[in-house]
Amino acid sequence: MDAGDPSPLRHFVVAKRSITSTFDQLLEFVKDGSAFVDEAWRSDDLAQVVLEEQRLEMQSCATKLSAIRDVVLRRHMKVAFFGRTSNGKSTVINAMLRDRVLPSGIGHTTNCFLRVEGTDGDEAFLTTEASGDRRSVSVRRARWFQREFRCLDEWDAHLPPPPPPQTVNQLAHALHMDPTLDAGSLVKVFWPKSRCALLRDDLVLMDSPGTDVTQELDSWIDKFCLDADVFVLVGNAESTLMNTEKLFFHKVSERISKPNIFVLHNRWDASVSEPEYIEEVRRQHLERCVSFLAEELKVVGLEEAAGRIFFVSAREVLSSRMQRAQGMPETGEPGGALAEGFHERLREFQMFERTFEEFISQSAVKTKFEQHTVRAWQIAEAIKAVMDAINIASADKKIFCLEEREDQRDRLDFVRGQINRLSNNVKERIRSLTDDTAAKVATALSDQIRSLPVLVDEFRADFSSTQETLERYKTKLLQHVEERIVSGLAHRCSVAVLRDIRDAQKHMIDSVRPLLSQSVQDQLTSPSASFELTYDLGLAALCADFRENIEFQFSLGWTALVTRFIGVANAKRALSSSDPRLQDNSTFKDEMLVSIATGLISVTSRASMTVLVIGGVVCRSVGWRVIAVSLSLYGLLYLYEKLTWTNASRERVLKQQFVEHAARRLRAVVPVSSSACGQQVCKELSSTFNRLTQRVDLSEAELEGNIRQLSFRIQRLENIQRRSKAFRNRATELETQLETFSLRYLQGH
Repeated sequence: MDAGDPSPLRHFVVAKRSITSTFDQLLEFVKDGSAFVDEAWRSDDLAQVVLEEQRLEMQSCATKLSAIRDVVLRRHMKVAFFGRTSNGKSTVINAMLRDRVLPSGIGHTTNCFLRVEGTDGDEAFLTTEASGDRRSVSVRRARWFQREFRCLDEWDAHLPPPPPPQTVNQLAHALHMDPTLDAGSLVKVFWPKSRCALLRDDLVLMDSPGTDVTQELDSWIDKFCLDADVFVLVGNAESTLMNTEKLFFHKVSERISKPNIFVLHNRWDASVSEPEYIEEVRRQHLERCVSFLAEELKVVGLEEAAGRIFFVSAREVLSSRMQRAQGMPETGEPGGALAEGFHERLREFQMFERTFEEFISQSAVKTKFEQHTVRAWQIAEAIKAVMDAINIASADKKIFCLEEREDQRDRLDFVRGQINRLSNNVKERIRSLTDDTAAKVATALSDQIRSLPVLVDEFRADFSSTQETLERYKTKLLQHVEERIVSGLAHRCSVAVLRDIRDAQKHMIDSVRPLLSQSVQDQLTSPSASFELTYDLGLAALCADFRENIEFQFSLGWTALVTRFIGVANAKRALSSSDPRLQDNSTFKDEMLVSIATGLISVTSRASMTVLVIGGVVCRSVGWRVIAVSLSLYGLLYLYEKLTWTNASRERVLKQQFVEHAARRLRAVVPVSSSACGQQVCKELSSTFNRLTQRVDLSEAELEGNIRQLSFRIQRLENIQRRSKAFRNRATELETQLETFSLRYLQGH
C-alpha cells in the first residue's frame, strides 16, 4: 500500500500495476524472442539450429502471455452479496458506496444481478447482456423516482410522468416490464470513480436476487461466482440462517475451494426494542454462523470464524453517511433521531469494511495473480529452455563450421601446393614427350628419305617429254611421294605418339582428379580422341625449284664423265663457269674437283695438236686396228644409247634427278618437320593440362566460396549465440521480477 493512501485496497492496485508492468515487459520480450527465433528458423544457412517445434513454442508463449496479460488487465477485486429476498443486500452495497447507487428500500426488490464498478468518466451509465449499448444513468432522476414513488402500485395520475426507463431503479425494480431481463440476467452499473472512493481501487460489487427466488443456483454460481474473491452473506438479524442460504453456500463450496465468506446480520437496529435479549440473540447468531462456517463448510477455523461475522444496520450507516455528505448531523435515521446503539453498530460496520478491505486486497492479489505469476514464470522457463537449446545448437553448429572451414582451408592449401608441383612435373613430361616425338619423327623421316628411290620408282603415270605433260607428271609425282612419306611417318610414329599422349593425359587427369571437388569431378570429361598428328612436309614448296634435264647425254661423253666424277651441280659449274653464286656456296673439296675438271677441258680445247701428236704416237704403238675398233665400239655405244633414249629412259632419268633433289630438300627440313610434330604434341598436352587447371581453378573458387560462406555462417551463429544469451539473461531478469512480486505480494502475507 502507498503510505499516503490508508485504504487497504491500494495493495491490490499497486500489485496489479506491478504485475502488469512485468507482464508488459515479458510480452514485449517474448515477441522479440519469437521474432528472433522465427528469423533464425527461416534462415536456410542455419538449418537445425532452430527447430520448428521451438518456433511454435515461442509463438505459443507469445499467444498465451498476451491472453494472460489481457486477463490481468481485466482483473479486479470482486465481492458478491447473497442472501434471502429483502435482507438488505442492496442497502449494504449502498452503505459501502456511501450513496444510493442501487435501488433499495420498501418495495424495491432486486430481481437480477447488478454489478457495480467504477468508470473514469464523469457520467454514470449501465449496460445489459441483451444490449451492449450504454444507457445513461441520471442520479437525479433515480433519487427523484425513489422519493416520489415508494413502489409501482402507488402511481397517481396527478403526478408528472416518471423518467424514461434508463435508471438503475427502473431497470432493477421493474424487471417485469423488460422481457429481456430475468433472475439470471446481469446489469452492469458503471459509477464515476470521482463520486465513490471505494470504486477507485478496482473493486467490483455484485448484488444478487434473493437465494429463495430460484432453483437455478448452480447456473448462478457458474456464471457469477467463480471469479469472486469474497462472498458476503447478508442475513436478517430477526431470523436465523435458513436452509436456502446454507444450500447456496454449500454449492459454492463444492465449486470453489474454501471460499472466503463474511456474514452480515443486517437490521441489527431492530434489537433495540428488546434490549434484554440482545446479547443472547447475538450469541445464538454467532454460534450458528461459526458452526456453519467452520464445521459445515470448513472454510475457516473456529478461532477465525468469529472474525468473519458482524452485526450491522446498513440502513443507519447509509443514512448517516449521506447526511454527512450533505453537511447534516449524523443521526442514523431519516427522521433525524439518533437510535440507541447506533455508534456501536456504525463501528461494527466500519470494522467489517476495514476487515473486508484488508482481506479482499490480500486475497484478491493471491487469487487473481498467483496462478498467472506461476504461469508467467513457467513461460519464462520455457523461453530459457528454448534459448539454451538454440545456444547449444548454434555452439555445436559453430564448432562444426569452424572445423569445416579449417578443413576447407587445409584443402585449399593442399590443392594449391599440389597443382604447383603437378604443373612442374607435367611441364617436364610435356617437354620430354615433345623431344621424344621430334626424335621419332626425325628418325622416321630420315628413313623415308632413304627409301625415296623406292617410293619414286613405285610411281606410275603417263609420261611425255612435252612441257604440259611433264608438269602434270611432276605434280602427280610430288603428291604420290608426299602421301607415301606421310603414310609411312603415320605408320611409324602416330600410333606410338598417340599412345604416349593418351597415357600422359590419363596421368594428368588421374593426378588432377583428387584435387577437384565432387561437383567439378562430375563435370570432368575424357579428352577428345580427335587429335591426330599431322605431317605437313610441304614437298611441293620444297621441290618448286626442281628443274629436270632429260636431254640425251652420251654416257662416255665429257659432260657425263665430269658429272659422274664430281656430281651434277659441280659439273654444271665446271662446264659453264658462269654462276659465281654456286661457286660461293661450294666446299673446298668441290672447288678442287671443279678446278681439275676445268683444267682438263681447257687443255683439250687448246692443245688439239698435242692430242693429234699423242694419238699418232699411240697409233704407232698399238696399231691402227685397235684404235679403229675402239672408235667403232665407242660409236656403236653412242648409237645404241641414242637409239635407246626413249620416254622410259627420260622418265627414269627424271625420277633419278627428282630423288636426288627431293632427298636433298627433305634432309634440310627434317629438323623443322620433327620440331613441328613435337610442337603439336606439346600444344595438345598443354591444352589438356590447361583445361584441367581451369577445373582446378573452379574447385579453388568453390573452396574459397565455401570458406567465405562458412565465415559468414560462423558470424551468424555467433550473433545467434550472443542474442540467445541476451534473451536468456533477460528471461532471468524477468523471472527475478516475478519472484520479487511473489515475495512481496503473494508470500509476504
